[in-house]
Amino acid sequence: MARVRRSSRLALSLALLLGAPKVALAAAEPQVGVIPAPLSVARAQDAAPVLVADGETIFVPRGDAAALQTGHELSDLALSTRGLTLKVAVGDAPAANVPAIVLVRQAGLGPEAYALDVERGQARIAATGDAGLFYGAVTLWQLLTPDTRRGPVTLAAVHIEDRPQFAWRGLLLDSARHFQPPAEVERLIDWMSLHKLNVLQWHLVDDQGWRLQIGKYPQLTTVGAWRTPPAGSPDATGGRYGGFYTQDQVRAIVAHAATRHVTIVPEIEMPGHAVSALLAYPHLGAGGPAAVSAQTDWGGFPYVYNVDDRTFRFLEDVLTEVMALFPSRYIHVGGDEAAKERWNSTPEAQARLRALGQSDPAALQADFTRRIAAFLEAHGRRLVGWDEILQGGELPADAVVMSWHGVDGALAAAAKGHDAVLAPAPVLYFDNRPGEGPHEPPGRGPPVTLRDVYSFNPLPATLTPEATGHLLGLQGNLWTEHVRTAPQVQAMIFPKAAAVAEAAWSAPGRRDWEGFVRRLPAQFARYAALGIGADTSAVAVRIDGAPAGADATVTLASQPGLGEMRYTTDGSEPGPASQLYAQGFAVKLPARVRAAVYLEGARLGPIADERLDAASIRRRASQQLRLCNDKLQLSLEGARTADGRSPAYLVNPQDACWIYAGADLTGIERLTVAFARLPFNFGLDAGHNSVILHPPRQPAGELEVRQDSCLSDPIAVAALPSGTVGSRAEVSLPLPVRSGRHDLCFTFTSLSFDPLLAIDWVQLAPPGSPAAGPASHGR
Repeated sequence: MARVRRSSRLALSLALLLGAPKVALAAAEPQVGVIPAPLSVARAQDAAPVLVADGETIFVPRGDAAALQTGHELSDLALSTRGLTLKVAVGDAPAANVPAIVLVRQAGLGPEAYALDVERGQARIAATGDAGLFYGAVTLWQLLTPDTRRGPVTLAAVHIEDRPQFAWRGLLLDSARHFQPPAEVERLIDWMSLHKLNVLQWHLVDDQGWRLQIGKYPQLTTVGAWRTPPAGSPDATGGRYGGFYTQDQVRAIVAHAATRHVTIVPEIEMPGHAVSALLAYPHLGAGGPAAVSAQTDWGGFPYVYNVDDRTFRFLEDVLTEVMALFPSRYIHVGGDEAAKERWNSTPEAQARLRALGQSDPAALQADFTRRIAAFLEAHGRRLVGWDEILQGGELPADAVVMSWHGVDGALAAAAKGHDAVLAPAPVLYFDNRPGEGPHEPPGRGPPVTLRDVYSFNPLPATLTPEATGHLLGLQGNLWTEHVRTAPQVQAMIFPKAAAVAEAAWSAPGRRDWEGFVRRLPAQFARYAALGIGADTSAVAVRIDGAPAGADATVTLASQPGLGEMRYTTDGSEPGPASQLYAQGFAVKLPARVRAAVYLEGARLGPIADERLDAASIRRRASQQLRLCNDKLQLSLEGARTADGRSPAYLVNPQDACWIYAGADLTGIERLTVAFARLPFNFGLDAGHNSVILHPPRQPAGELEVRQDSCLSDPIAVAALPSGTVGSRAEVSLPLPVRSGRHDLCFTFTSLSFDPLLAIDWVQLAPPGSPAAGPASHGR
């Protein structure tokens, strides 16, 4: 992986911040739909547009294998996403004004930089390095795909000069919690490269799974790569869940990544997050064996490696095989969330503490890290660890700190002379839901929107010039505890990866939210052509209906805060001339409302389409309710239902309590609540004493409904039907007559926190509706 010199990177950043972008962003600058935004775009001397038609030739230099490969990649992309057939030929470029795409080498541009000229009938990409030539081809491909149309495309005559701001432009893929087949990993690498992202941190080891074949220790995969999911979880299929990558598969993936100019940095967690390894080889653990149940739970656990010589021999053997598979200069060893308690009762650990002249077990982790770093350094590698590796003592000077506690870890690392990578939670944690709607993929509850990600500033004022000089780059992280399938992975990563790419590649003055949004429709079209199931919540409209007498008031909302929401109420497709949304509007029921976001006449996202009636406007999914306690929010996927759905439930496992805010109770005499019994597989605290339980009056528990305050006496109570974990049920109960709008608070009573009772939806019966069926039923 090419590394930008610290001094030149800092100088470039300061120059851009002090005014260079003002010239680049002048009104005369041509607008190009490229993500990430290039360093500079200017009109070409020959301003005549250039037509790229079917059958055009891509010329590459003789004897240049990398250029030939890039030419074929560009040809494949043009065919798959635009329907253009571009031939690839080896040889000199034709004379000016003869239609062609030309790839050439030019000295002095830097390993990842390129220049792109569209003029005189041709598109010419010049670069010094292989990566630069590839990134120039990616930019040209984006120019060839400005919309959803197929066939020939006319390009504006432009001159683009481009190079990255940071050398580390990364994405973390967690394959330990949920396993992705090799083909999916390779596809992700392809898609990363089209965003000019160049580092894949591959999280191969964690408590829930060991995914890498190690020849010397076969039980790491025969035992550690498999777990038995709890009943009722979406992973439960009657057998074990898991998988691992053979060494041959890893070599193939690494080789594939190299062709896309992506470096794979493997992560082998230590000294914590080690349950899967300790189940395979229990003698390596401090303070006794790990519990098998920890492998099926999500959360933190007390199990850590011991600090004796036998354990270090094991880890060095593992890392020796890791280094043979991954040529990366960087090897990530985790180091986060390592509990120290078991070292307090382990003779070997206490002996090592005495030898260090220390009493704080935090010194053991620092010593652990130093020993592993020395081993890696002896083999020409650099240790990378999460920012907890700064605790307890000095690190080797060459160690790299990955900061997930905001930017504080990077500041602390730079102060001690260490390089750093920014990967802060929650803004760059892609397992947070991208939106608030009930159809978003499962994940951590608090939404982190596309705009939140785009607004992240990797060069805040708190970063001193010294710290900036140590900043290698930044990285988005997809943790997969609750991200189980390929479609979910894609929706969580894209389009947030585009926002991270622009923060990592584009110079500070080139970043502009409004400009980014303008470029999103073309990007979504490319995603669709590539088969990427990107999440569209960032550019979508949310339609919400609320009772207004016998009819409804409709409100619209969207994330960007840009453009205009246009809508129709007659079922027709909205357009840029449709009714402009300014505030809530009334509709007669039943109604069909369709809406979309438009910016200067161009539709930014999908058309939202809601059919509203007296029942639907009084129904709320769990994601549309408010958690009474939002300190821990999870949108958890349940078991597949009989109709093929895999619903997600917004819940706090420590406090299963929801609020239906502002419910119009006028004329409401009954409500129905659908709920599920989910497996409680969370490592929260010893004994789960932090979980709030409400004592039941009946064995299966009750649903309690309160008005305006969760501390008041219930206004309605319904007994729950009996059921097993994984089951779903509905309870229907009468309400005392009320009028006006009130908050309704819903809680379950239970003897145990397992299973976890989670609301799916709440339905207020419309006034005048027929009486409900039985008081409760399960399925």
